[in-house]
Amino acid sequence: MSGHSKWSTIKHKKGATDAKRGKIFTKLIKEITVAARMGGGDLNGNPRLRAAITAAKAENMPKDNIERGIKKGTGELEGVNYEETSYEGYGPGGVAVLVDCLTDNKNRTVADVKHIFERHGGNLGEPGCVAWIFEQKGLILFEKDQVDEDLLLETALDAGAEDINEQETQFEVISEPSDFEVVKMAIDKANLKYTLNEVTKIPKNVVDLGAKKAQQMLNLMQSLEDNDDVSHVYANFDISDEIMAGLE
Repeated sequence: MSGHSKWSTIKHKKGATDAKRGKIFTKLIKEITVAARMGGGDLNGNPRLRAAITAAKAENMPKDNIERGIKKGTGELEGVNYEETSYEGYGPGGVAVLVDCLTDNKNRTVADVKHIFERHGGNLGEPGCVAWIFEQKGLILFEKDQVDEDLLLETALDAGAEDINEQETQFEVISEPSDFEVVKMAIDKANLKYTLNEVTKIPKNVVDLGAKKAQQMLNLMQSLEDNDDVSHVYANFDISDEIMAGLE
């Protein structure tokens, strides 16, 4: 079960630099706008919008920006019409990569994504080639030395968590997307401090990478994340803590 949260963990540890904060805001606004367009502006009846706003608040996005994004989605303000699309491919070492995008120009986006794959030792694949490897799940991460294991197990499982995975330095709390908010609320009520919480796509299996392929894979993931049209990137790789320490 190792490595499910590898890229989420790496991104979290790297943190968002000031130079990239504007790019992060742009991606979050896109997600808020699309969520509001598809499910309406009522948070109570739109879980996707609720999750998008939670993510925006975690990045300290101003309230006005969030409200404008919602209004663009509901049509109260004029805005760009973004489309959702996904691309699938393979990275170094045969790693499966799934790329979710929000774009106003699919031709531009597919050309950019294809170029990024090829530049970093990967290749774009046919639709359906790797999507089956990933399942949508709720994910909450805890540092092992920052949480009471017994309390975490009891709280999360009683609230409906599907599984709790123990890694070298972390615990992963996994849930069905429909149970995610209930599990998170129970954990918050128990005052258990997590480092990351999100609804994401988790691979059913992972590929262990050596140092060279690991660096190539991280470069590919970062380049995809840096593209304005890319909203999420998922991949089924694992890198040992020892190798990671040598790359940092």
